[in-house]
Amino acid sequence: MNTKEKIIRTSIALFNLHGERAITTNHIASNLGISPGNLYYHFKNKEDIIRNIFTLYREHLSTHFKPLNTEFEPLEQLTKYLDSLFELMWRYHFFYDNLTDILAKDEVLKKDYISFQADLFEQVRSVVIGLRTSKVIDISDEDAVEVAHMLKMTVSFWTPYVKARRLTGVLEQQDIYNGIVKVLMLFKPYCTDLSVQKISTLQAHYQQLADESLPSIA
Repeated sequence: MNTKEKIIRTSIALFNLHGERAITTNHIASNLGISPGNLYYHFKNKEDIIRNIFTLYREHLSTHFKPLNTEFEPLEQLTKYLDSLFELMWRYHFFYDNLTDILAKDEVLKKDYISFQADLFEQVRSVVIGLRTSKVIDISDEDAVEVAHMLKMTVSFWTPYVKARRLTGVLEQQDIYNGIVKVLMLFKPYCTDLSVQKISTLQAHYQQLADESLPSIA
């Protein structure tokens, strides 16, 4: 891993642990044991670092949420989507926590984010339509649009919702799994008779993962 990659990885870790607002480039440099000048050789400022992190976030979504392949079992593909979603929400949860402030400070990033969200919505909608084509759900075109919006909203605002209701403000892995259970709830009203039990089983699977990831009490 080169210095630029180390700066990115350390920044993500510090932002997730302490919140993006609390971390400066000096904190990042100090944590890495490098000079601020060395950090500025690779990045102009903190906004530049965040733009690079957003690029990784965007690439993750673009590569892991392709339309369903009708040649493969749809719920197996949905499980892969949900596992990738867990990784995304856990790895970049700082971004969801302080999204409005982050975008307000960087007009370039805000434009990129808005443009990408339009493309992402179409990806999510295509997944919903793919589940309909595969007879997992029975849903109209109009409801598919609304469910796609609800899925994006649930993912975007679940982690700050959880952290705001907790005195410590600390996010746990169990919280992400519980969020995925909520995502699956959005599909249940539209499940076909053939898939309702499978979706319930999938919910139970992620609920078990949430229960197993509960922090241990010494």
